[in-house]
Amino acid sequence: MAEFKKHGPGTFCYVELATTDPDAAGEFYREMFGWMRSDMDMGEQGTYTQFVRGEKVTGAMHRLTPDQVGAQVPPHWGQYIAVQDVDAVTEKAKALGGNVLFGPFDVAEAGRMAVLQDPQGATFSVWQANEHPGIHLRNENDTLCWSELMTPDTDAATAFYGGLFGWEPQTSDTEGMRHYTSFHTGGGQAAAGMLAITEEMGPMPPNWMAYFQVADCSAYEAKAQGLGAQPIVPTTEIPGVGKFAVIHDPQGAVLGLFEPLSS
Repeated sequence: MAEFKKHGPGTFCYVELATTDPDAAGEFYREMFGWMRSDMDMGEQGTYTQFVRGEKVTGAMHRLTPDQVGAQVPPHWGQYIAVQDVDAVTEKAKALGGNVLFGPFDVAEAGRMAVLQDPQGATFSVWQANEHPGIHLRNENDTLCWSELMTPDTDAATAFYGGLFGWEPQTSDTEGMRHYTSFHTGGGQAAAGMLAITEEMGPMPPNWMAYFQVADCSAYEAKAQGLGAQPIVPTTEIPGVGKFAVIHDPQGAVLGLFEPLSS
């Protein structure tokens, strides 16, 4: 079991679904990944849900606010990166050309966070843990396993994230995955991936996408469609790596499925 009690700086530590229909979305992810719900009444802010397997957190969910819906914010999986000092990282992001959307602010005793946007427009959050480290399970079946940036300017993104988190890029050319960049922390840990948005992909905004590991990508893709999801990229093999697919969940949030070669 890949269980985490803390996450190293510069690594993805939490995933959070913002959706228009938490009840329907909760049922979808229960059927897909076996996640159960742990709901918290946040008063005027509504219900905040943590997805759990046993007592271990695998992600979270909340309802999009009326203001977000009015601003045409789509359902999406937000992702958090662990940092040691949210305030310092926020100031550095501004100096590197990024935008601060919210924060920094405290989340009760759980930790401190900010929501940031890179210079190309991809949004992400940073998390300074206190009592809540983030997700407890990842890198195993039915949990988060990879985070991938889609951006129109890979050189600029490399400079931004390298300056912000110290990520070091490694670019490879694999059949079906040309010019793929993986980012590594200073300690050599793989942190994330990056692909350029091309004309063939259509009008895609810059974004961070979450991938969830599965035992059988084709079977999970079929199961997702049976539960009301829509395919974006059908199950595709990456030679020497594994298989992946990309789908819209029934409310429209985009997520990836990944079957590593070893499984």
